[in-house]
Amino acid sequence: MKPSAIRILHLDSNHPLLWEQLEAAGFLNEADYTSDKATVETKIAHYHGIVIRSRFKIDKTFLDAATQLQFIARVGAGLESIDIEYAQQKGVHLIAAPEGNRNAVGEQALGMLLSLMNQLNRADRMVRQGQWVREGNRGYELEGKTVGIIGYGNMGKSLAKKLQGFEVKVLCYDIQENVGDAFAQQVDLATLQAEADVLSLHIPWTPETDKMVNAAFIQQFAKPFWLINTSRGKNVVTADLVTALESGKILGAGLDVLEYEKLSFESLFTDDNRPEALAYLLQSEKVLLTPHIAGWTFESHQKLAQTIVDKIKMHYGLAEQIVPEQPRVTGLGGFFFKSNNPKALREWYGTHLGIPVDDYGWSFWWKDAQGQDAMTQWSPFEAGSDYFQPSEKPFMLNYRVSDLEGLLEKLAAQGVTIVGEPQSYDYGKFGWIMDPEGNKIELWEPIDSGFK
Repeated sequence: MKPSAIRILHLDSNHPLLWEQLEAAGFLNEADYTSDKATVETKIAHYHGIVIRSRFKIDKTFLDAATQLQFIARVGAGLESIDIEYAQQKGVHLIAAPEGNRNAVGEQALGMLLSLMNQLNRADRMVRQGQWVREGNRGYELEGKTVGIIGYGNMGKSLAKKLQGFEVKVLCYDIQENVGDAFAQQVDLATLQAEADVLSLHIPWTPETDKMVNAAFIQQFAKPFWLINTSRGKNVVTADLVTALESGKILGAGLDVLEYEKLSFESLFTDDNRPEALAYLLQSEKVLLTPHIAGWTFESHQKLAQTIVDKIKMHYGLAEQIVPEQPRVTGLGGFFFKSNNPKALREWYGTHLGIPVDDYGWSFWWKDAQGQDAMTQWSPFEAGSDYFQPSEKPFMLNYRVSDLEGLLEKLAAQGVTIVGEPQSYDYGKFGWIMDPEGNKIELWEPIDSGFK
C-alpha cells in the first residue's frame, strides 16, 4: 500500500515530530486522545496503524475489531499492554522504541544509585531542617563494588556503559545467551547473587518476572546490597522488599516504579487501607522514590518519537535500511614472541625500560575510539611453546575485533584457514586464523574489564 492509503490513529499525544514526519511521508494521521476503549473499538476497523503509549490494553477484543490493522507502534520500551501472541497470529506488526529512552534510563539508574550510597537526599533534607550532620550521613563509594544487572538489553547495556568510569566490576544475567560485552560479563544468576553489591533491574513484566524479587530471591544474595528498579513495579514484592530493608539485607532501594501503579496509585495516599509496605516506603530514609520518570526526559521524548517514525517508515520500505557495522579489526590486541628465558627477559624490560611487567608480560592500557578503556598485551613465551602452532614463526600478533563469530564466518567463506575452534573466557572470545605466509593470527573480541 502507498502511504497515502494508510490511515494511522494516534491514541496518545507525543512529540510533534512524530505526526509531522509521518504526514510528510504521506501517511494519513488522525487523533483520538479522549474516547474510551469501547468507543475506539467501534471505529478501529477503518485504520491500518495505531500509535499508543499506555492508554489502555490492546487485547483480543480490540484486535478482533481492528480488521485492517497492519501495525501497532507503542511509544515506549515494552509491549506489555498488547496481547502480543494474538496480534502476531493476526499478522499485526509490533513496534516499540527501547532505543529511544535507554540513555535516560541508564542515567537515572546511576543517579539513584549514587544518591542512595551517598545519602544525598537524606542529607539535603536535614540541612534544610537546620541539621548539620556529617557522621550520620557518611556514604559509600561505588569504586571497587560489583554491580549486577538483570536484563541486559537496551537499558541494562546503557547502565553498564555509564559505569565504566567508576572502576567497578559489572556482571549481567539475561535469559538470552551470549549478550555479555566489553562492559559487562555475563554470568548465571547464582554467580550474580554471590558477588553483587548492587542489583539493578532492567526487565519487562512477564509471567516469568512477575514477583521475581521476593523473599527467597533476596536471601540468595551473599552480601547486603542496594536495589535499583527502573523496570516494572510488579517485578518486586514490596512487602518482601520492606522486610529486607528492615533487616539490613537490602541497604537501600531506588524505586522508579511500584507494584501499586495500576491500582489508582494517587488514591493510595488518602486511602485508610493504604498497604503497610507502601507506608514504609514513603517514610523510609533508605528509599528513594520517583514517579516512573526513568526514561522521561526532554531528549527521550524526541528520541522515542523519532524511533517510532523511523520504524514505521522502515516497515513500509520508505527508509534506508540501517546497515549494521561489519565485523572487523578494531586495534592491536597483543604482541607475543618466543624467548629462551621469558622470566629473565621480563625482568630486563622492567629494570632497564621501566615497563610495569607482571607474570605474563605487560598489559598496556589506552582509550579506544569510543573513549573506553582498552588493553594491549605484550608477552614473551617459552621457546618450546606450542601456542603458535601450526605456525613455525617465533611470534604471533593478536588483533582486537568486533563480532568475532561474524568475522570468522566471513573469513571462512573467503577461503581463509581457520585454526581450531573459538574459545570464550572471562576476558573475551578468541579465534585463530593463518595468513598466506604461514603466520598464525589470534583474533580477540575483548572484554577488557575482565583484566581489572
